[in-house]
Amino acid sequence: MGRAIAALAALVTVGGCTAQAVDADGKPRGPVHIDITSTRPATPPTTSSDPAEDEDVDERQDEDQDDRSSTPSPPAEPPKVLWSPGDTGRDVRELQARLRQVAWLFDGPTGTYDDLTEQAVRGFQGKRGLPQTGETDTVTWQRLLKMTRKPGQWDLYLMGGQPADAPDPRCLTGRVLCISKSSRTLRWMIDGRTVSTMPVRFGSSYTPTREGEFQVYWKSRHHHSTLYDSPMPYAMFFSGGQAVHYSSDFAARGYAGASHGCVNVRDEAAIADLFAQVRNGDKVVVHW
Repeated sequence: MGRAIAALAALVTVGGCTAQAVDADGKPRGPVHIDITSTRPATPPTTSSDPAEDEDVDERQDEDQDDRSSTPSPPAEPPKVLWSPGDTGRDVRELQARLRQVAWLFDGPTGTYDDLTEQAVRGFQGKRGLPQTGETDTVTWQRLLKMTRKPGQWDLYLMGGQPADAPDPRCLTGRVLCISKSSRTLRWMIDGRTVSTMPVRFGSSYTPTREGEFQVYWKSRHHHSTLYDSPMPYAMFFSGGQAVHYSSDFAARGYAGASHGCVNVRDEAAIADLFAQVRNGDKVVVHW
């Protein structure tokens, strides 16, 4: 019995963690194995156990993505139209004055969006690759602003059309040619009532139009200046050689030019009518 126990101890020492048992007769039995590996089950995968369901989810995601990519972007709104043919006013004058600066318009400004203005806008748009609508939209206007300077008062009213300022107090009685250098206008007034108004032009700084109160002393329908060798039709003389008369140069160039001291009128029909009404002895007031 002692020998069997000693043999068992020797086997334990040699075998390490593996123990070998013996039966009742002292014969060895098969070795006993001790499994120390964890028996906790692995965490199941989170994916669906149904492959068909997974395919449905992927298909829905693809459809959503296709819907987003196929949705058309909203069309860009066309630029706002600021002025178009038929419009009138000061803003149209500024448009015309700026078109004159870039040599797309040569007449005016008139303050009316006419055929010539429409053609000028079309030309300006086409030169810069913009839609040639002939209407002035925000894009066209911004391009024009960048290329031009702000027009002054007499750029806007280069060819006349400006409002007249208030008459001088000396104009409120009698028959008067009331001429304002400030507004560059002539009022024909009778007893304080304005009968007609027209734009006028004056002499340059070297040959200024005299200011003060005068009288018409001579009328000459077909007058011709011997001093300057130029026609002075419908001349109404009021101070030496200075007169109110029609000027074809004023009609053509506007305020880009000046007289030699006379008061120029550019509207021939208007001054012809005025010439027929004015009498020698009527008052002339030239004022600021």
